Amino acid sequence: MSTKAAPKSQLRLEWVYGYRGHQCRNNLAYTSSRELVYFVAGVAVVHSVREHRQRFFLGHDDDIISLALHPEKLLVATGQVGKEPYICVWDSLSVSTVSILKDGHQQGVGALAFDSTGNRLVSVGLDQHATINVWDWRKGKIISTVRGHSDRVFDVQFHPYKENTLVSCGVKHIKFWTLSGNTLSAKKGVFGKVGEIQTMLCLAFGSNESTYSGTLGGDVYVWKGSQLNRVIQGAHQGSIFTLDFTDDGFASGGKDGCVRLWDTDFKPITKVDLTQSEDGYKGLSVRSVCWRGDRVLVGSQDSEVFEIVVSEREKPKCLMQGHAEGELWALASHPKKPVFATGSDDHTVRLWNMQNKTILSKTTLDQPIRSCGFSPDGASLAVGMADGSYMVLRTKDLQEIVHIKDRKEVIHELKYSPDGTLLAVGSNDNFVDIYSVSQRYKRVGQCTGSSSFITHLDWSQDSKHIQTNSGAAERLFFKMPGGKQLTNKDEIRGLHWATWTGVLGPEANGIWEKYTDTNDINATDANFGSEVIVTGDDFGLVKLFTFPSLKKGAKFRKYVGHSAHVTNCRFSSDRMHVVTTGGADHAVFQWRFIAEGVGIDEDIPDQHAYVDSNSEDSDSDMSDVAEIDSDIEAEKQKSYDRAVYKEDMAVLKKSAKQNVANGAKRNKAPSQGLKLQFVHGYRGYDCHNNLFYLQSGEIAYHVAGVGILYNRENHTQRFYANHTDDILSLCIHPLKDILATGQVGRDPTIHVWDADNLKTLSILKGNHQRGVCAVDFSADGKRLASVGLDDNHCIVIWDWRKGEKLATTRGHKDKIFVIKWNPFEQQKLVTVGVKHIKFWTQTGGGFTSNRGTFGNVAKVDSMMCVSYGKTPDLCYTGGGNGSIYVWVGLSLSKCIKAHDGPCFAMHALDKGFVTGGKDGVVCLWDEQFERSLKNYSIKRSALVAGTKGVLVNDNPAIRSVVLGHGHILVGTKTSDLLEINKEGAMNILVQGHREGEVWGLATHPRKLVSATVSDDRTLRVWDMSEHQMINCKILKQPGRCVCFSPDGKAIAVGLKDGSFIVVNSDTLEDIVQFHHRKQEISDIRFSPDPGKYLAVGSHDNMVDIYNVLSSKRVGTCKGSSSYITHIDWDSAGKLLMTNSGAKEQLFFEAPRGKRQALRSAEVEKINWASWTSVLGNTCEGVWPPGSDVTDVNTSSLSDDRQVLATGDDFGFVKLFDYPVKGKHAKFKKYMGHSAHVTNVRWTANDTHLVSVGGGDTSVMQWQHLGVGETRGDSDDSDTDSEEEGGYDSDVAREKSIDYSAKTYSNPIRSTSGVKPYQQDYEDDDEKKTKVLAAEVAPSAEKSKRKRLTQDLDLDLVMGFRGFDCRNNLQYLNDGTDIVYHAAGAGIVLNISSAHQTFYTEHTDDIICLAVNEHPKFKGVIATGQIGATPEVNVWEASSKRTLSIIKGHHRKGVCAVNFSCSGKLLLTVGLEDDHQVAVWRWQEGTKVASSAGHSQRIFHAAFRPDSDTQFVTVGVKHIKFWSIAGGELVGKRGIINPLPDLPEAPRMQTLLSLAFGANHVTYSGAMNGDVYVWKENILSRVVQRAHTGPIFSMYTTLRDGLVVTGAKERPSNAKDGGPVKLWDQEMKRCRAFNLGLQESVDVVKSVCRSKGKILVGTKESQFVELNEKTAETKMITCGHGEGELWGLATHPSTERFITASEDGTVRMWDIVNKKMINSLKVGAARSAAISPDGELAAVGLKNGGFVVITVATFRPWGQRRDRGDIINDIRFSPSGQYLAVGCQEGTVDFYDLRKGPQLQREGYCKGIQGFVAQMDFSADSKYIKIGTGSYVSQIYSVPNGKEVKDKEMLSKVTYASWTSVLGSEVVGIWPRNAEKADVNCADVSHSGNAIATGDDYGLVKLFSFPSSEKYAPHKTFTGHSAHVTNVRFTYSDRYLLSAGGDDCCIFVWKCK
Repeated sequence: MSTKAAPKSQLRLEWVYGYRGHQCRNNLAYTSSRELVYFVAGVAVVHSVREHRQRFFLGHDDDIISLALHPEKLLVATGQVGKEPYICVWDSLSVSTVSILKDGHQQGVGALAFDSTGNRLVSVGLDQHATINVWDWRKGKIISTVRGHSDRVFDVQFHPYKENTLVSCGVKHIKFWTLSGNTLSAKKGVFGKVGEIQTMLCLAFGSNESTYSGTLGGDVYVWKGSQLNRVIQGAHQGSIFTLDFTDDGFASGGKDGCVRLWDTDFKPITKVDLTQSEDGYKGLSVRSVCWRGDRVLVGSQDSEVFEIVVSEREKPKCLMQGHAEGELWALASHPKKPVFATGSDDHTVRLWNMQNKTILSKTTLDQPIRSCGFSPDGASLAVGMADGSYMVLRTKDLQEIVHIKDRKEVIHELKYSPDGTLLAVGSNDNFVDIYSVSQRYKRVGQCTGSSSFITHLDWSQDSKHIQTNSGAAERLFFKMPGGKQLTNKDEIRGLHWATWTGVLGPEANGIWEKYTDTNDINATDANFGSEVIVTGDDFGLVKLFTFPSLKKGAKFRKYVGHSAHVTNCRFSSDRMHVVTTGGADHAVFQWRFIAEGVGIDEDIPDQHAYVDSNSEDSDSDMSDVAEIDSDIEAEKQKSYDRAVYKEDMAVLKKSAKQNVANGAKRNKAPSQGLKLQFVHGYRGYDCHNNLFYLQSGEIAYHVAGVGILYNRENHTQRFYANHTDDILSLCIHPLKDILATGQVGRDPTIHVWDADNLKTLSILKGNHQRGVCAVDFSADGKRLASVGLDDNHCIVIWDWRKGEKLATTRGHKDKIFVIKWNPFEQQKLVTVGVKHIKFWTQTGGGFTSNRGTFGNVAKVDSMMCVSYGKTPDLCYTGGGNGSIYVWVGLSLSKCIKAHDGPCFAMHALDKGFVTGGKDGVVCLWDEQFERSLKNYSIKRSALVAGTKGVLVNDNPAIRSVVLGHGHILVGTKTSDLLEINKEGAMNILVQGHREGEVWGLATHPRKLVSATVSDDRTLRVWDMSEHQMINCKILKQPGRCVCFSPDGKAIAVGLKDGSFIVVNSDTLEDIVQFHHRKQEISDIRFSPDPGKYLAVGSHDNMVDIYNVLSSKRVGTCKGSSSYITHIDWDSAGKLLMTNSGAKEQLFFEAPRGKRQALRSAEVEKINWASWTSVLGNTCEGVWPPGSDVTDVNTSSLSDDRQVLATGDDFGFVKLFDYPVKGKHAKFKKYMGHSAHVTNVRWTANDTHLVSVGGGDTSVMQWQHLGVGETRGDSDDSDTDSEEEGGYDSDVAREKSIDYSAKTYSNPIRSTSGVKPYQQDYEDDDEKKTKVLAAEVAPSAEKSKRKRLTQDLDLDLVMGFRGFDCRNNLQYLNDGTDIVYHAAGAGIVLNISSAHQTFYTEHTDDIICLAVNEHPKFKGVIATGQIGATPEVNVWEASSKRTLSIIKGHHRKGVCAVNFSCSGKLLLTVGLEDDHQVAVWRWQEGTKVASSAGHSQRIFHAAFRPDSDTQFVTVGVKHIKFWSIAGGELVGKRGIINPLPDLPEAPRMQTLLSLAFGANHVTYSGAMNGDVYVWKENILSRVVQRAHTGPIFSMYTTLRDGLVVTGAKERPSNAKDGGPVKLWDQEMKRCRAFNLGLQESVDVVKSVCRSKGKILVGTKESQFVELNEKTAETKMITCGHGEGELWGLATHPSTERFITASEDGTVRMWDIVNKKMINSLKVGAARSAAISPDGELAAVGLKNGGFVVITVATFRPWGQRRDRGDIINDIRFSPSGQYLAVGCQEGTVDFYDLRKGPQLQREGYCKGIQGFVAQMDFSADSKYIKIGTGSYVSQIYSVPNGKEVKDKEMLSKVTYASWTSVLGSEVVGIWPRNAEKADVNCADVSHSGNAIATGDDYGLVKLFSFPSSEKYAPHKTFTGHSAHVTNVRFTYSDRYLLSAGGDDCCIFVWKCK
């Protein structure tokens, strides 16, 4: 028999021998039912010891390497290796998949663990970054992902006693992670001095929150928090591979083969040494322990599983054995008993009993074993070894009988002859040796002739011949025993084989696919009696084929489980079992063989492998498959790839922007517009089931890129036009009011939209490629299934409202036509397609599937449509051969012939079904599909009178049927939509062209009529007022162009073969035809009235001119170097203009065709009868950027010559103002066509525009709207810079600020020289004296007591980030507190007590803040920062607790945050180049949706106060109105139309702020002081000059709707003038407030209103509270404005200090009262000092001058400028006589203060190396020490300025202060990583025992003084964001002050 059918017999996996111990840990556990769960190869095994049975989970497709047990001990998670590895969560009782987790890892999943609740799962990958993922495993979603470590991570676990804490460990590290929101933040474990750093392999946890880790060295490390607390030395001799923790204590196992039990305090209880047990051996290594109650389960490296009963711990019991690591190839079945033997590279030979499923005996040899064979009596076992020898063992005790070595290379195969006299041994050196058994295995022959190694051999039944297979795919025959080769074909044919284990030969042809390599299949074994052969291959599959199997590519059944290659397979002697061995997985699988017709015992459960058992992969000859229909074949082959996608526009645009010369004006956009009115066409040729009745009775369908809702009553259409390419699939929600459409695209989208208002509800994308060919809603309408056009036809399930992907899987390698949900069972679906049907069950993030089996009922067929019956397991499909197939469960139960040709469409009714086929017949069926109740044939004769159209052909193929409203609705392949009533009368509703490109389009010169021709070989005439086809003619050839004669009576049509015809326009009968050209006619034109000539342009590069009356060719226009694209006549009929494919615009005289040369100016003067040219001066601006890639195909100029319409390859119809001079003119563009628009034409009188699409076959009719009528949504081309109204310095500065330069800690000043910690210092003894001598002089306070400074607490921050932020100062708790930010701190300030509290978890500058207004989330704040991967922190104002951290999406920084109305969503805007906008569910940290926001900076973004789905963003010259549609954001630009009350149309401004009114009104504040008021997304009015300058901030009061605005404005006395205004809800009336700050101009950056008060924050960091009733102002707090802050000095006797900043002010502060007491403008300042008596202060300026002021009056006392560069430090001498001034130029000047305010210079220092950084006087004022920019400390005498180098003298100096960062006394303050960043400042406390430093990392550090050891221990304090420029202790050492450079803040720290 030679069929290609799969065999009827089957295999069932019965037992797996072995356990994966190598390279895995902690992979063995007890389930709740006391069964064991572990894995081997690709199978997870649930093993019942009590019943001695196994169940298998087969959901993986590669080796499993990790396992975790759910806390309830029923569910198991397993992870695998592979290129795209996944994790399965499955039920250990039913072994069914619960969830599949995909797309999280590469290479493999190394470890898994559930959290204590069991809701989350953590996994770590084998990729180079050791990626750690936390999953919501039920949904299959990643909650958080992070790079785990740069080296391998071995274990990761949730801490069971600490919520949201995880621990990971691996090569030389351990990390403690906190999960907050979507962010995992790590703390590295600190080893300290407690233990050495070593590799950790496993983890366990104690209830006292401690963590235990097992190390490579055999110790257990005990961690408290992230600190190593203690070490349990030598817990094992060698690595500890596994730790387990229970309520009773801990169990550990290691390389030493011991298991140790410990109590809960990790004190030893007992130890079991497995190497000493009866099954133990030396070198046994423990890889897994599991301690439950009185039992301990142990897994070993070499695949054994032991169970230890604690009370009898001397007697561990071995439950399972397997081969150890190494390839396993040798396998043989015992000839008489249910026994088999295996031999492996682990040097062992093992005998196994199939019935008891146990090992019988084993022996270890000294070589790897590669083959084995039993003698026919079963007494001997021969084994072949890797060194070329073989050994014969006695079966009963495995004792050696003989050992022979005749070969050098490995023995691959050996077999005894059936009579037992000979042994044939095949080796790697191409020979088979024959040995005589009776002659004590003497060699008696050898077979030569193989050109490669021997792979298989078999004996004939009479023992006289053998056949061999070799590695070169030769099959040879030899005579025995001599070994002579046999070549006679007849003789060979007569041989009968005792066994068949070879892979070659005619009988085994079928096991090979048609085009495979002959090394893929490693082993076979034929079962002659049952006519099957079993094979094992390199893909890990075991397959069953029919035997013999003569034709390649036979069908088979396949079984998974082995992971890599299957090396061998054998039937047992009784043919009841099959045994297979795995190579790399060294597993032994025992299968039950169920012969055909044998009932299956129920004791072996049926496995649903992840792969179906019914060969999907086997290719097939057509012999057993129905003939494939041409339509199906065409549909299967159709490619949807595009050369250019719409999303490429952005890239092209960007490149063009760089090319357009700056300042070149672009032509303005037209003021007129278009609106889509009607579309002719329906996508039938490659789509089906895409036609539905809505609840309203409208009909939904699609063509091109438009979803259409057609109203039957009044023959009108509504359009959903938000797709960017062809729609391919459509489905309707069960409630019939919502539609889903899927489109073509590189990353194709699915839109779910509302049929009532055409609003987008959700956009789903990111999981398909090329296109979405099928969609379907689930029965409850909550989920949507979609199928993609990628090579695997991936299936995705969506929660469409949220836009979340719930699950995904590969569908099938052939095209899937339909996907359908099971209406009765929520998780089940069916897909049908080319030659297959599959039934799916969704499990978590993946699916399990089964193929439908055709059995004997029918041949395999392609399925085109599917419907469910009345029960969950009944479904019906329509086949490619016209049959209806009835399926019950997974099997075909019967088939009914329904149509001639494929049955494309089917619709289930309440009682019965309706089907439609290629034969053009609609059939009605009864409920059982048993009889056809009625047939309707679609024919012209059945059309009713007055039908809207003409039927081109009878019986067009039907692609869609649906029943409703008493009619059958039919969609045909020829693009007709018809309705059939019960009697069979048919009415055409809509028609269009059939498949093929449509190029030809013409409009009637007088009537509203147009004509089109297409590659579908039809000419169609359309009545555009009635919207219907009125006539049609079938052409002999595809048509490419068409035109009407000037009187409208004739139509000329150019055809693709080079001919053209002229027909009567009423009857369409031929008048004349010509065929003068070989290539297609591309344009055809009658000359203007009276239409004397006809010009015909072709692809032969010529235009022929014919005389219409004489019907003769009278001229030819030559000269084009490429094909003709367009022809136009002048109005006199004397001149022709042509365009060619080489972009030439040429002119010819008519009728002779003489070429004319015309200049552009002349062309413009000529009166052209028509203009369809796309070239020339007047069309220059229509070409889009980068238009070498895309072409403008067509243009048409309106009769009034005002508007030029174009059609291009991106599918856009565009309108331009004519003439279109200059490049890249502005335009209005309209979407609808999908791919290229081939032609556009204005109708007579310009009332309409008609456009035709190339590939989309549609004809679209657009209404032309004049100025002022509401125009269709047109997307204006980008606005350009020249439209900006004015300029503002503050806005410009903010727009161009570069945050990335601020984020990295670059040194704030450029230094040179050797860093202090790299310098050499002198000997120790000298150093000691120096430090003693250099002790800081005791201050006046010293005598009281020494205050020890050991810790700091942040007490106060002076400052507010106002200069580049907005809306970042808000009321909390009804106005009692305010929240704002400065530097990297979030600050909550109580207004009455001035008490501040801080949130300091950010890592860099905060630049935005939002308060959650929802009562449920009271006091919840979100703050966003700058940084390479910036984070948004959500925190609680009262407790400062972090609620969530969101990061990973934005780059550079987050510049705006805002909460939604419900408080649950958070909006963030980034500083990336495309300014990403993202919306998050902040509590979970999951991203709802994100999108590129705008090409320019976005300043503000806010949700509408009443919405969770709509928000607005404003920024540089744009405003966008966004809505969240499922998982996508849809943004609409603000549209500006001319306004009636304004003389000229407003221009788009840079918008800075937002507020909201009722009924979708939005207010936006502009840079010029206007407020733009928007209704929806259209500008409705402008509040002119609301302010005189930019409106930086607006606030909407939710309580009463009043709006506050804050702007940049000069203080004024005018009634309505002021920087802050309060407006009514309509923004019509306002009240103005002045701030009273004595500034020349107030710049308000933030406003907020609560309970009659308005809170204002300014650019200069001032806070003012305004009283609405009285207009009184109250200053709350203050800080420095923008500019680096360096100068800092403390008062000698009070808790006061002064600061000097580059903002130009010097200020005096009082710490106790927490406020500023004085301020003076002096110009940009860099340093400050206060005299010893506290009466004078000095300030060093940036310009090289300095000012001395009196502290009491805070007025200048004297000033001077002797230098031209920055004064970096300024100091009073302790005596008060001298002022030292240190400059950037490397000079120090001394001034004598006693000589009065003229400040006379007494001397200066020379020879300073580098700039002056710090200066300190000696206590006696005689010396000054200078720290320089080249890291050198120099000492000079005062005031003569001579350098002092005498060491003796220097050792006696005592200093009054110490601010230097140089010197051996402070080398310890320099960190290890100081190459990139400097320590900028230091100060020693007055008590002399502590030194504080500030550095470029933004850290304040506290060391003890002196600090002379390198890298000294210290405490670190954060809060400043970038550089700390100065630190000072106050006189009493109670406070430390620190100044931040860029963050302009002063931090006041309390010393403890």
